[in-house]
Amino acid sequence: MSFLNVARSVRFLGLPCTRNYVTTARNNSRPAYYRSLLFGTAISVGVLAWATPKVHLDSPVTQTPSTEGAGGNVIIDPATSIAFPETMRIPSSLNLPPLTLVGLGVRTVSFLGIKVYSVGFYADLENPKLKVPKDVPVEKKVDLIIENTSCVIRIVPTRSTNYTHLRDAFVRAMNARLSAAIKDQLITEDVAVAASSPIRKLKSLFPNSPLAKHTPLDIYLATPAPNRPRSLIFRDLGTLENDWVATEFVKNYFGSEAPSPALKQSVLDKLKEFSKD
Repeated sequence: MSFLNVARSVRFLGLPCTRNYVTTARNNSRPAYYRSLLFGTAISVGVLAWATPKVHLDSPVTQTPSTEGAGGNVIIDPATSIAFPETMRIPSSLNLPPLTLVGLGVRTVSFLGIKVYSVGFYADLENPKLKVPKDVPVEKKVDLIIENTSCVIRIVPTRSTNYTHLRDAFVRAMNARLSAAIKDQLITEDVAVAASSPIRKLKSLFPNSPLAKHTPLDIYLATPAPNRPRSLIFRDLGTLENDWVATEFVKNYFGSEAPSPALKQSVLDKLKEFSKD
């Protein structure tokens, strides 16, 4: 298949739900703990072998200080008053490390500046395999973190919305990134063909149902593991496994068409002086 044919095929692309996992969120009037999240995919940490552990996303979204995380500390998005825990803990049989809140920001739409959701970016900055030189551009530091350690994108809507709105935005973003990568010859034809299938299945991943106000949607990017495709896990919805799609999905939040410029700037500011040998 030529690059031209690949480019023509990306108009109706989506992401797959290869396996499902389930979580339960409590009412937003009290701390919302995730319980009994079963990842239907193998997750690797350090040199541990891949397995199918039980994983809980145990980080509440609350308007008051939480008892979870490091000392129960939270950071408030000043644009929406939505709180994000400074530390997101993901207990599992593999003893996954805590993730640190790197930055947050609001997503706005239309010339009226309607606030749609707050979004936070978490990462395992203590991963021993993560190497981030101090003298590289800060944008490169973001790429190194996404490419080499586990991350979470947490989306918290400011008002009740529908999963389909998020789904359509994800589809557009991934279509655009794949088309641009093909046009600029940044990926091989094999990579483009392999990515088209998971993207094409995105619409089947998201239900046509409401996402309640202040209910978090966590999207977990697993740590890379040898000889395994990288996993991107959508809380309550399912899992996809493809190196390019999983990584580029998160990188989209820091690209030229970032959904939340406020999040992008917050992360860049936080990482300006960050380095890890």
